[in-house]
This record gives sequence, structure tokens and C-alpha cells, in this order.
Amino acid sequence: MKVTVERAQLLKSLGHVHRVVERRNTIPVLSNVLMKADGASLRLKATDLDIEVVETLPAEVATAGGTTVPAHMIYDIVRKLPDGSQIQLEMIGDKGTLAVKAGRSRFTLQTIPESDFPDIAAGDMSHSFQLPAGHLKRLIDKTQFAISTEETRYYLNGIFLHVVEKGGQSLIRAVATDGHRLAQVEFEAPAGAAGMPGVIVPRKTVAEVQRLADTPDASVTVELSTAKVRFRFGETVLTSKLIDGTFPDYARVIPLANDKILTVEKGEFAAAVDRVSTVSSERGRAVKLSAGDSRLTLSVTNPDSGSATEELEVSYEADGIDIGFNSRYLLDITSQIDGDTIELKLADPGSPTLIHDPAGPGALYVLMPMRV
Repeated sequence: MKVTVERAQLLKSLGHVHRVVERRNTIPVLSNVLMKADGASLRLKATDLDIEVVETLPAEVATAGGTTVPAHMIYDIVRKLPDGSQIQLEMIGDKGTLAVKAGRSRFTLQTIPESDFPDIAAGDMSHSFQLPAGHLKRLIDKTQFAISTEETRYYLNGIFLHVVEKGGQSLIRAVATDGHRLAQVEFEAPAGAAGMPGVIVPRKTVAEVQRLADTPDASVTVELSTAKVRFRFGETVLTSKLIDGTFPDYARVIPLANDKILTVEKGEFAAAVDRVSTVSSERGRAVKLSAGDSRLTLSVTNPDSGSATEELEVSYEADGIDIGFNSRYLLDITSQIDGDTIELKLADPGSPTLIHDPAGPGALYVLMPMRV
């Protein structure tokens, strides 16, 4: 193999693929990135056996061929080379080493044969559809924070992506929950999504897709089956295994009869929650909301450090209520609100609260209360 590539293009492509490579691997080849030169392009591939990312970039190929080299090392080398460099990659004889040359810099890297590199992308995909990258990013951005990190409930360690029928309309919906809070976002389902299986996309895959969906107007092709999902972003293709489990019946925890409606200015509310929670305990993070007579009082009492209160003017005309929440969870949800106001639909101190974004149709959040 002998190939020349432009440094900026190689750096961008390595940036996409090297992130899936774990720093520590019991299987040596999984620490490497596959480089395959053919025609007028260089193809890069990396995997952790759950996710595989492939990217193709233009190159001057003098001799076709392929090999694998340490992913994080080649990324660091290319990152540190001068901007505008032309980088030459060349296999050296039968030594099993790759020479990396740019200007007066020269590196030789140990390789593992291409034949040892695994392929997880094989298999047919039953459904395929296209959607704007901006829509895909919104599905992720608005729900990712609620993904559970509790490994014992592995079926909650991702985003549940599925199609629902609502009012005669077919919608694609993303849901995530950790048992304390739930986030749900939906929009009109694209052609080809009808009848797709409900799938749970793992947390690590979600994070990689979020990074790749950085051009809102670009079109993303989504292909999936009951076992795998594939996202095509132009020359970048990410394939991932899905979480093999059953997502719980989340609709049962979304309250439908909460009739105490509190509307508050988002910025003021977030700032007040942040201020009073300064004295809360690291473990509990509880803040009490007391609503009544168009006023909302936020209070925190911590026997070890002190107390704090703050009062806000709000729109609230129902009977008074005192209810406690985890301040961190409240702020996480508030940060997802697009508009200037946030709407909380309350029932009683022991029931889940429904939080709406008046400016963001298709998104809703549920937050379980705390005892305070």
C-alpha cells in the first residue's frame, strides 16, 4: 500500500472513526483502525464489536492495499502534523510496519494484518428511510439526558426509537427514561419508516450519531432491522448493534389528568433553581416548589449547611401545592426548553409532573417528585 492524502481530510476522517475505539482492549486488533487504499480513495474503519464506523476520503493511490494501525496513535500523529501537509502512508516491505511521512517528519508504526480485522456490518436491513440531520439531532438532543446509566436495567441504557399512530398521523418517536424522569420527542414519520420495529439505540451509539449529525440540512439515511441500525452521513457510515431487550410501557407513567397548570419564565426559573440548590446536599439535591396565588416559592433546607428561598411571579390559579424535585433533574429538563416559558402540569405532591415546552411541539417531559 502506498497512498498520499491531505492532512485536514485525514484528520477529520480519523476524528470520526477513532472515537469508537476503546483505550483498553483484550483483542489487539480492536485498538487499530483499518486503512484500505483502492482506486482514488482511502477507506478507514474502526470498531469495538458493538459499533462500526467507516469513512471514505479522496486520495492519490500509487499502490492499492490495506493494513491496520493503532487508532489513537495515528490520530495523534496526524493531529500534530503541520496544517496543509500532504501525508504519505506506505507499507515497508515484509516488516509489517507502516511509514507515515509528511515534510521532514517520519514515523513507522507496527501493524496487524487486514485479514484479522472483524466485520460487524454484514446482514440485511428490513427498513430504510431518510430524514434531515437536524431532525435526527433534535430526537437525540432532547432525550439523551434521560438515558439511564444503571447497567442492571440495560434495556434503559439507550433511546427507544419507534413509530406510533396518533390522530391518523404516523409519527417517529424517541423516548428515554431512567425511572426518575422521562423525555419524549416526536415528529412526522418519513416515508419508509412505517412498520419499522421498535429499537433501543445504545448510549454510545447515540453519542456518536449526535456528533456526526453536525450539518442540520444534510440528509441522513437510516437503515435498521431487529438487531442492527445503520446511519449514513455522506461518506461516513455508522453501524451498531441494538440493545436486545424490551423497553417498558412508558405511556403508563405519562400523566393525563394533571390539572394544576403553572407557567413560569424559563430563564428566571432556571436561575432561581440553580441559586437555591447551592445549599442543597450533594446526595439529595432536593428543592421544594410551593405554588399559590400567582407566586412560586422555591426553598431548600439543609441541616448541615443552611437554607435558601426565592420567590417568583408565575401564572398559577389552582389550589396551592407543595412539591419537591431533584434540582439537577429540573435544570436538565429546563435546558431542553426552546421557548421563553415552561409549563408544569401538577397533580399532587406524590404524583409525576408533566412538563411541556409551549414553543416546542412534539416534546414532553415527565419528572417524578421527591419527598421534602
